[in-house]
Amino acid sequence: MPRVPAATEGSRLDAESQAWLDRLDPASPERHAAIGSLHGLLLKAARFEITRRSATHPHLRGDDLDDLAHQSADDALVAVLAKLGEFRGDSRFTTWAYKFALYEAAVKVRRRAWQGREVPLEPEGWGGFASGEASPGGRAETGELMAALREAIAGELTPHQREVLLAVAVNDVPIDVLAERLNTTRGALYKTIHDARRKLRAALAARGLEPGGADEARR
Repeated sequence: MPRVPAATEGSRLDAESQAWLDRLDPASPERHAAIGSLHGLLLKAARFEITRRSATHPHLRGDDLDDLAHQSADDALVAVLAKLGEFRGDSRFTTWAYKFALYEAAVKVRRRAWQGREVPLEPEGWGGFASGEASPGGRAETGELMAALREAIAGELTPHQREVLLAVAVNDVPIDVLAERLNTTRGALYKTIHDARRKLRAALAARGLEPGGADEARR
């Protein structure tokens, strides 16, 4: 296994960050202890994030919170160790590592919130595509835009593009939850959404319509 690079060429790490990399190096006799210390820091970060998010997820209880925190710390540890070679020293090592724990905690809370719930793949509220700040003078154009948008979604998108776009953009399904349910990846879904939006923009442009056109033109 290759050694962990000390820093990118021309850069210098702070002493604490360099110490972490030295101890986590596969050849270091302190690697096992360093991994244990790192896991402890990641667990602390995960607990903080899960506790913060639990205020808006009352279904999560004490045992759930602790279980999610440990899962998040475990997955974050694997990710950090796999990406040690990508650490550039733009921040302290602990700050960089914390982000992995925060991300994993956020993902797991969202997934737990949707556990056992049906993922809606049809529009439950078309208002998600409309601007709630349209002026009275722009409401007629908004109505025309929404009608054209519905038509474009139905006629221009593939069934898969339509399902993914509506689930994420209209029904607020977290993309990582949708990826898990559809047995795909976040990257694949982002590509699907990007392609769908490109098709919709082209369809609206062909009809001389753009989201927010009336109000923005008046500013």
